[in-house]
Amino acid sequence: MPERREFLLKTFKSLGLAATGGLAWSGFIEEGRSAPLILRPPGALPEKDFLASCIKCGMCVEACPYDALVLAKPGDSKPVGTPYYTPRTNPCYMCRDIPCVPVCPTGSLDKTLVSEKGEDGELRLNINMAKMGIAVIDREICIAYAGIQCDACYRACPLIDKAITVEYTRNVRTGKHTIQAPVVHSDACTGCGLCERACVTRKASIFVLPKEIAMGQSSERYIKGWDEQDEERMKEATEKVTTQTPRSGRKALDYLNDEL
Repeated sequence: MPERREFLLKTFKSLGLAATGGLAWSGFIEEGRSAPLILRPPGALPEKDFLASCIKCGMCVEACPYDALVLAKPGDSKPVGTPYYTPRTNPCYMCRDIPCVPVCPTGSLDKTLVSEKGEDGELRLNINMAKMGIAVIDREICIAYAGIQCDACYRACPLIDKAITVEYTRNVRTGKHTIQAPVVHSDACTGCGLCERACVTRKASIFVLPKEIAMGQSSERYIKGWDEQDEERMKEATEKVTTQTPRSGRKALDYLNDEL
């Protein structure tokens, strides 16, 4: 029955190819979705809008003089064909003319997000307004927080003394020395990643995360009290919750009296 054997072999081969193709296609579809930790070029729209408008032309990648931007490939676990950068290996070098932004044909990289009005009322590109991400410090492995003198990230920051400053505190462990620890200021940090590139520890002690992940969101039940935007946010709050614990029945004065 050679004909039957050949028919079965062709059938199984076809099924195998179909299964392989299905797996490959599902992987491609999966990589077409948003990657939460991906870092986009300056002026990028919010991720959902960016993915909806980016046509994966690669013009921003070609315009980057430092080859910092690359297009995601299959297997990168990122939306295929979209631009991103990896701070540890090749950060954004903060070009003043931001060449990657004006060449974008769809506005996925929006010039208005990295521009400010001059005295004449005209918009001018300003890379310092970029919000690609925010640098976060892991104090457990940062050698500066351990009392070892290091200011690599501080010196590498293009917005030195604005995005990263050094905080001086007493070294309690030795009692004789000063801890000179870097502090990131989210309002000035652009997320360029030059600090991450400069970090001396094997796994970078300072690393860039997308702003939404690095900062999170405040609960609608809490406000700063001095921030007008925070006050406006509270007007939209619908949930009113009062936390009840075993201590809730006592007054604050009772606890003060316990200390006496």
